Amino acid sequence: MKKIVVTGGAGFIGSHIVEMLLERYPQAQVTILDKMTYATNIRSILHLASNPRVQLIVGDICEMYTSQKAVKDADLVIHAAAESHVDNSFGNSLEFTRSNTLGTHTLIEACRVLKVPRIIHVSTDEVYGEIISGSVNEDAPLKPTNPYSASKAAAEMVVQGYLQSFNLPVVILRANNIFGIRQYPEKIIPRFMTQLMKGEKLTLHGSGKNTRHYLSAHDLMKAMILLIEKGKIGECYNIGTVEEYQNIEMAHMICGLFGLPPKDHIIFVDDRPFNDARYAVDWSKISALGWKPQSSVRTELPKMAQWYADHFDLYNTGLPMRRPLANAA
Repeated sequence: MKKIVVTGGAGFIGSHIVEMLLERYPQAQVTILDKMTYATNIRSILHLASNPRVQLIVGDICEMYTSQKAVKDADLVIHAAAESHVDNSFGNSLEFTRSNTLGTHTLIEACRVLKVPRIIHVSTDEVYGEIISGSVNEDAPLKPTNPYSASKAAAEMVVQGYLQSFNLPVVILRANNIFGIRQYPEKIIPRFMTQLMKGEKLTLHGSGKNTRHYLSAHDLMKAMILLIEKGKIGECYNIGTVEEYQNIEMAHMICGLFGLPPKDHIIFVDDRPFNDARYAVDWSKISALGWKPQSSVRTELPKMAQWYADHFDLYNTGLPMRRPLANAA
């Protein structure tokens, strides 16, 4: 491959994708198309932006000219750009539909017109909605329950329409909650870590007993390589993990990194308008290609806490900082 495009490549998941591509395909040029919203920080991706094999285009995928400029002559497009914080979607739902649904439509139309030969569409397990028990495979109906997951499900419907009408060469992946460094501290793990670093208490929605599966960004990258090289055009693949924790359990683990008693550092706040109790996917389909998760969130938490301590000024200025315990890392 000579040219690969990553939308949202300056963000959390996108930056890990770019790192993976640069290592896996040493002859390829990588173009990042990113709107550079509040959740991105150029300082956190300087090691990528300064690489001579990387081109950064600051622009909006909703603009056809910008999308066409980015994907022209691309051998592969990985669409990872999205508004992704569920809390924000309740108060700003139209922006989620614009970015996630219209943005996807604009991008894949650009890919169609310019005949991009392979596309990876990054979706989410949340499109299945709440899964109280067991797990669902890729044939389960999409039953989104909030504006974020609805916008992602709508994006998938557009992709499926293009797949049927135009034989769009696309592979869809739906992944569990992703964790890793460079994630903006609005998601639960970095938010809890930075709250404790700032001397604040952890805030839990409702009872804190909602559960989530946690998938390492590194494991997601290994799955993505498989889908780039072996994924079947027109297919969806769940990317999952066996690690499942209640939000309150995660709060307790993170308090432990700082040597703090959870009972003194956790407060409960009003729940979301609707808060899914659980998501769970069956990932046997990609397992058949030879993939399985290898990282553990429990093992990785100390390293993540150390990274956020070392990069505290990326997200906070002029504030004192409490550091995690030295032996936590």
